[in-house]
Amino acid sequence: MGKETITFRLDAEKRAALDEIADGLDRDRSYILNEAIDLYLEVHRWQVEHILEGVRQADNEEFATDEEVAEALARWHK
Repeated sequence: MGKETITFRLDAEKRAALDEIADGLDRDRSYILNEAIDLYLEVHRWQVEHILEGVRQADNEEFATDEEVAEALARWHK
């Protein structure tokens, strides 16, 4: 995978926090930023996949039964 350089604006406090993390891990700022972007993309891809699956299920009228909803709620209240 090729690498590209991008430029964007960042608050000074965020830059300092990134540098502190990078120093603590003995890595450079670029490494930390790439890790952060990887995690961001992973979370948002997961969300989009689940949203699209929910829409597909709704379109196919695949809804949870009242019992399934009650069981799920009971697990959350424990």
